[in-house]
Amino acid sequence: MQIKAIAVALAITQAATFTNAAASTVADTYWKSFKSPVDPNNVVLPSIPQTTLHDAVKECTYYETPASFNFDPAEWPTTWETATSNGMSKSKEFLDLYNSLDWKSMPDIPVRKLGSNGAPDMSSYDSANDPDCWWSATTCTKPKHENINADIYNCPEPQTWGLTYDDGPNCSHNAFYDFLQEKKLKASMFYSGSNVLNWPLGALRGIKDGHHIADHTWSHQLMTTLTNEEVLAELYFTQKAIKLTTGVTPRIWRPAFGDVDDRVRWIATQLGLTTALWDLDTDDWTADSPETQAVVEATYDKYIKMGTDGTYAKSGNIVLTHEIDGKTMELAMKYLPKIQTAYKHVVDIATCASITNPYFEDTVVFPTFASYVSAAASGTAAAASKAAASKAVTPAGSVSSAATVSSAAQSQSVDSGAFTVGPNVVGIAALAIFALVF
Repeated sequence: MQIKAIAVALAITQAATFTNAAASTVADTYWKSFKSPVDPNNVVLPSIPQTTLHDAVKECTYYETPASFNFDPAEWPTTWETATSNGMSKSKEFLDLYNSLDWKSMPDIPVRKLGSNGAPDMSSYDSANDPDCWWSATTCTKPKHENINADIYNCPEPQTWGLTYDDGPNCSHNAFYDFLQEKKLKASMFYSGSNVLNWPLGALRGIKDGHHIADHTWSHQLMTTLTNEEVLAELYFTQKAIKLTTGVTPRIWRPAFGDVDDRVRWIATQLGLTTALWDLDTDDWTADSPETQAVVEATYDKYIKMGTDGTYAKSGNIVLTHEIDGKTMELAMKYLPKIQTAYKHVVDIATCASITNPYFEDTVVFPTFASYVSAAASGTAAAASKAAASKAVTPAGSVSSAATVSSAAQSQSVDSGAFTVGPNVVGIAALAIFALVF
């Protein structure tokens, strides 16, 4: 719903490892307390209208959370409210986490203020020097402070479309996910914690289909305008919700509207999370009229052309698209065949960056990019994950990291000249207004 440096990166032929970016050991332990009845390698979805039909009304009919999840509303924030809601900021669970962090080590960066237009107020920020790597102000993707995980913002492999969808799981996504299955496509699905709790079987479908599941905050707010406590809660409870419903805990997250600075990155790093942004934005969520849809379709056409005109001859992209509503999913299904024709590879972020362990648990292993290419070339793409299990360099269980950063992210350099540098005020304000209306 929600809602730029294409750098030449080294091609990665081995598994990208996760290494320490901070001294804390919190990231090694917090996720181990999460509970889940789900075996991510053996998922069976209940056969009910919400999981089988292609009928938005019936798909989005409320259903009871499966009893096996042992869901207790008192243990969770209120959906679509800041994640400190429902007394979570005072709960022993959260206070233990909060007090375990070395807040003195956090960069001295203020909480941003909202302007009258609903976007962060950048009027007093030094955008020219950008001391805080504030993406909303400069599209910076290389942290300026120490002990912070480097961002992932493009795929290092040539002629590769990094396939990502934000704001799921959408209750009416059956036709879309069936389409992705038919096309043998895996995407990075950035799930919002509130949606995960509201539609747990939707999240379960995502892990069952082999998509890369990632964190997209609890309530989709501008993260730099939230307090330290609120930022931590937004990430933590989304991690917990994803674990409950899928059996895995993500290592990768994406900020709503891309609004992130080094304060927010530092907090995410304490949870072992690496920030994933993008270098191309379809603005697909704006396609709510014939006029705006025409603009979005022209953008799709432009990005598809880049797959054949040499733009991505030396590296790939990561494209921002959404699972937010029927229109964005309809556009995805219309353009994905064209994308597959124009680009040599259409893959999730974990695969394109050879991140074989995108979750803290070692139960799910993704293929390296080389393994994926080899399997695809031999017509056995479905076997890629099995190949990954035998070829992965570093199993997730061996990581002793408080806060992780992928070598894929570290290998990316920033050429500020390639950015459209300047405040992203207009886009963020429009998105903020949209979110409020929604």
